[in-house]
Amino acid sequence: MMNIHQILKQLPHRYPFLLVDRVLELEKGKTLKALKNVTMNEPFFEGHFPHRPVMPGVLMLEALAQAAALLAFDALNTSPNDETVYYFAGIDGARFKRPVEPGDQLILEVELLRMKAGIFKFKSRASVAGETAVEAELTCAMRAIDPQA
Repeated sequence: MMNIHQILKQLPHRYPFLLVDRVLELEKGKTLKALKNVTMNEPFFEGHFPHRPVMPGVLMLEALAQAAALLAFDALNTSPNDETVYYFAGIDGARFKRPVEPGDQLILEVELLRMKAGIFKFKSRASVAGETAVEAELTCAMRAIDPQA
């Protein structure tokens, strides 16, 4: 549905913070399903944890937010630019259910619940082999960047 080259055009993130490898499914303005391949080469595994590598929960949430941004940009028929930025505005009901380890394929699923005045609310879930790793409601905001700042 969307390969890495198309994702790079839609998200401003770059290594090591680009956390979406491929979009598998996209229903305009409604849902998006994406993939993050988790490899031992991820820089965070060196310190989290050396004896038992586990993907940090905040990075799982960040991967979901990036998937949500792809859905939001598509819903608005727009792309990011130097005048706007897409921020986290809230994370509600985050629950971590299973660790994510090297070799896992993290499936990112986001559903757009509401969008109004640049504020987006999403239901999100990341899973491995059908097992939920994390779920949360994400609120994100698209805002103009102050050129004076």
